[in-house]
Amino acid sequence: MKKVLVTTVLLIGMMGYSQRGQHFDSEQRGMKDMSPEQIAILKTKKMTLALDLSTAQQKEIQTLNLENAKEREALMLERKVKKEQAEQSKPSTNERFKFQNERLDRMIAQKGKMKQILSEEQFQKWERINHHRRSHKKEGNREHNSGRRHGK
Repeated sequence: MKKVLVTTVLLIGMMGYSQRGQHFDSEQRGMKDMSPEQIAILKTKKMTLALDLSTAQQKEIQTLNLENAKEREALMLERKVKKEQAEQSKPSTNERFKFQNERLDRMIAQKGKMKQILSEEQFQKWERINHHRRSHKKEGNREHNSGRRHGK
């Protein structure tokens, strides 16, 4: 009886551990089919709840979120076209560097705009939320990729 109980507890724990990073994946999949306007509205409302934004801040952030969503959609479409034309070839080192460099430039610009819109307290909370989200996303990618390498 004791062995069965211990085994059950271990199995439940392992199931919970294995499903940790799936929330972020499911959220991204759900937004994949939405228009940039819909994504901007949802992101703005989530930020309003998290940061207690004023009406003026909501309008500015929604405009910013709409710009980001349209840019992201254009980049995804461009990548999809390149992928189809190149027949799944991997990007060169220079292409990867260029992409990462552009992405980091966009992140720096985004941070600057958010700093102008948000109060100091809101900005600090926004940074904590983003840092937490990015670290969980990286952690989930590492677990996902390590599972592939080991043939799981």
